[in-house]
Amino acid sequence: MSADGFSSGPPPGAAADWTIDQGWDAYTADEHAVWDLLYERQAAMLPGRACDAFLHGLDALNLHRGGIPEFRRINEDLQKLTGWSVVAVPGLVPDEVFFEHLANRRFPAGQFIRRRDQLDYLQEPDIFHDVFGHVPMLTDPVFADYMQAYGQGGMRALGLGRLHNLARLYWYTVEFGLLETPAGLRIYGAGIVSSRTESIFALDDPSPNRLGFDLERTMRTPYRIDDFQQVYFVIPSLQALLDATLEDFGALYARLDGASDIPIDRVEPTDRVFTQGTQAYAAAKLRG
Repeated sequence: MSADGFSSGPPPGAAADWTIDQGWDAYTADEHAVWDLLYERQAAMLPGRACDAFLHGLDALNLHRGGIPEFRRINEDLQKLTGWSVVAVPGLVPDEVFFEHLANRRFPAGQFIRRRDQLDYLQEPDIFHDVFGHVPMLTDPVFADYMQAYGQGGMRALGLGRLHNLARLYWYTVEFGLLETPAGLRIYGAGIVSSRTESIFALDDPSPNRLGFDLERTMRTPYRIDDFQQVYFVIPSLQALLDATLEDFGALYARLDGASDIPIDRVEPTDRVFTQGTQAYAAAKLRG
């Protein structure tokens, strides 16, 4: 939930780190009902689509206790599992604030929830995207370490002028990442698991390219925010993602200085291309 272009400090009512009170008591009955509707719709379709780490995290946090979860209750469980916590923020925050929170194992989440006429799309991330989509993965120790490492790397990227490259890594992993498993491709990105339509599109539609994850390739690939993804990057494991992130990015950033972007819809000769859909992919694996 980062954004640049902020020219002033925190808005009125926010602390110096841009955190605010969740204001759980102020949610209306209809807002709680919207959470329940979204939760039940997604939870019913994600088995067989979302990765095990996400599904286990969803169970561990019990985000379906009736209405919008209280961050205080989530944090009691999350702290015990991986040392992370969720903090409420008033929407998008400056990049340096976002990275500072992640580096200290705090996930900034919006407090508002979408309206009923926005169930399938809204421009700014809401509490359902942030909490249902992101937080279950933070119960996994490996992914939790990846997110912290990303936050630490973000401050360096700001200083080196490579934030646009690092933002692509976040987009294609944390938001729209796919995972390779023996049973087929699985979702772990929050932008997919929190969206009914993208949960179907990401795995079943023949139009997007699904390519094997490569750190430099990912950082050279732009993204769109106003449509379904044209390309998804597939990691072999969460540990492989963490290992790639723990490398020194200095040499990589130097190479990127002289490298052009790769168009979103292009498949390079060195790309590993995955077969369309979970069933098609699983069948291809069985055929060897």
